[in-house]
Amino acid sequence: MRALVTGGAGFIGSTLSERLLEQGASVRVIDAFTDFYPRPLKERNLENLRGRAGYEFIEGDLRDLDLSAALDGVTHVFHLAAQAGVRRSWGKEFQVYTGLNVDSTQRLLEACATKPIERLVYASSSSVYGDEVAIPMTETALPQPVSPYGVTKLAAEQLCHLYFVNYGVPAVSLRYFTVYGPRQRPDMGFHRFFSAVLAGQPLIQFGDGLQTRDFTFVADAVTATATAAVRGVPGRVYNIGGGSRVSLREVFDLIARVSGRKVTIDQQGPQKGDMRDTYADTTLARQDLAFAPSVTLEEGLRAMWRWMEATNA
Repeated sequence: MRALVTGGAGFIGSTLSERLLEQGASVRVIDAFTDFYPRPLKERNLENLRGRAGYEFIEGDLRDLDLSAALDGVTHVFHLAAQAGVRRSWGKEFQVYTGLNVDSTQRLLEACATKPIERLVYASSSSVYGDEVAIPMTETALPQPVSPYGVTKLAAEQLCHLYFVNYGVPAVSLRYFTVYGPRQRPDMGFHRFFSAVLAGQPLIQFGDGLQTRDFTFVADAVTATATAAVRGVPGRVYNIGGGSRVSLREVFDLIARVSGRKVTIDQQGPQKGDMRDTYADTTLARQDLAFAPSVTLEEGLRAMWRWMEATNA
């Protein structure tokens, strides 16, 4: 495999790049180092990658780069580059999201349409579902996002489908359900919670704390992503969830247990665009990808806590 990984300096992208190298692939990474969070954190993600045989890094924006050249010799594309975050996607920031999530994806797909790639794996999100679908969520449910971020992720997913239908681009989309673990972005829930614990500060709870999420450990998400490039059926969408659907209140109890520290809560109002519940039906991923998450939420949180302690030492 000769892989191109977009967003390869990020949380999931850097972890995926390491896995692909371990599996014998060569990896070419593109990352624009957007200012969504500090560049030094992304540079740290790359420490185990730079200088390794078979690894190449290209800094640049997908909207500006010569993508035909970047795709030369590539057999598999993993498209993880995106502007993340539900709560920042409103108002004037929406143009940033449409540019980085929709325009970039269209340009990449256009370039892939002229290349003999074997598979393109697009990192979508459970945010495309919204609050009106039945639980557990199935890929055939009607997506109705409740955030601008979710709208852009769904739009890019639809672009993958239309380029498959019209140009034969062998695209597969994965709807990740709340991925967590070492290297998680600082704006994401578990990173914020553990940072608060380390600082002796209260954990911020938006809403009543009864909202639920299906949490997926990063190693399991990466396994599904790498496998989708080989076994994923072009044109299909797959839910990738860890099977750990718990409430926010239960999460706080687990954080207290794995950290061994007292946890206090600062309750605030609900946030616009936050989904009430997520829970993945992963039947299709089990069928096509042999997907079977192996890390429990408590095991994953312990691994993330150890990483947080080490990086904040």
